[in-house]
Amino acid sequence: MVASPPSLRAQRTVLTFALLMGAVTVAQSFGRFTWGFVLPGARDDLLGGSNAAAGLLGSANLAAYLVGALVVGVLATRLSLGAVMRMGLVTSMVGLGLASVAPSPTVLAAALMLMGLGGAAVWIPGPALTAALVAPERRGFAMGLLAAAIGSGSLLIGQMAAVLGDSADTALWRRIYALEFVIALVLCVAVFALLWTPDRRPRRGATGEDRAASGGGGTRGLRTIAGWVPLTLTYACFGFSYMLVAAFLIARVRDDAGFSLAQASMIFSLQGVASVIGALALGRMSDRFGQRRTLIAAFACAAVATLFALSHSPLVVAIAAVAIASTSTPTPAVVTSYVIEHTTAATYASAFSALTFAFGVTQMVAPQIGGLLADATDSFAAVLVLSALVRVLGLIAATRLPRGPRVATEVPGTAPPEPAALGVGR
Repeated sequence: MVASPPSLRAQRTVLTFALLMGAVTVAQSFGRFTWGFVLPGARDDLLGGSNAAAGLLGSANLAAYLVGALVVGVLATRLSLGAVMRMGLVTSMVGLGLASVAPSPTVLAAALMLMGLGGAAVWIPGPALTAALVAPERRGFAMGLLAAAIGSGSLLIGQMAAVLGDSADTALWRRIYALEFVIALVLCVAVFALLWTPDRRPRRGATGEDRAASGGGGTRGLRTIAGWVPLTLTYACFGFSYMLVAAFLIARVRDDAGFSLAQASMIFSLQGVASVIGALALGRMSDRFGQRRTLIAAFACAAVATLFALSHSPLVVAIAAVAIASTSTPTPAVVTSYVIEHTTAATYASAFSALTFAFGVTQMVAPQIGGLLADATDSFAAVLVLSALVRVLGLIAATRLPRGPRVATEVPGTAPPEPAALGVGR
């Protein structure tokens, strides 16, 4: 076979990368984070004004994401990561479409659960497919671009609302989901027609030992990673601490510090912009200094910034919020880059699935613990202090990650991933 010219290969790589970023945007920004934005409208339009019902639907989305993480760990031993990603994208698209026409809370819950499953099925394969497109010394930046795509998608949701109608219109949430469905449909067509991805299919031994890596919910694959215990603790601490800030920072500045709605909205918008810029910066930093040092720096910065967010000065809180967002949004990408460099094609999906499950559990319990703490102290200050303390715990765990060159602990029947060979979509 005649090899493609370098320029054509470069164009295909760029196109593949762009489509992967689009898939992550649909599955994560649209499928997982839109609900928080449209919750008031959906609550008043379909849920009878019940905040409890709205919270339950949000939990259903996250629970489905956790289940999806475990399912992906099993599917990836039988299918290529590209195939798993395509399945996730279609599942997310169906969920978005179903949400836009949901006639009842039950149907809306089903739609959100589909989005949760799709989010896991796209995000877990996405970084590995992206990493296979670039040189090892550029992987951190590539992971940062994926994280930036999520942040950009979240900003896009607000722009959709501004274009589609008045925020007081309780049916606006349906139109937002409908537009996201159309975008997802177009992207699905493009992905199936144009996406070139490395196969990243695990080698299957005669004894089927490759599949053993998915045993124990993927923990066998996770245990092949050098430093898997501190890595898991680091990621779990991040999920818990950041969710406390994400859930209660705006409430803190409104209720405790007396900020106006305009000031709170400005802080929220600045966090969105900072998440995109920070994702690119921290990704490049991990390429230059390594994931271990980058995680230590990110946790330290976020811990200090969280304490500064206790200030009653809008300027100080805005700076703190920017620091938190710019160091938090890229953290999953840095962790993912570490996993990629310390796993094989056979163990990556199961290892990352198990790690994602631990991360998701802490995200699920954080709002409940934070809410109880806020009620007990009649203030949100203790919630932010707890977040900072957990960040410090995560920092300590990050210092226990191994130094030196990347190491992957092999398990019987596995082989390192072969060099990326781009071919027409499989």
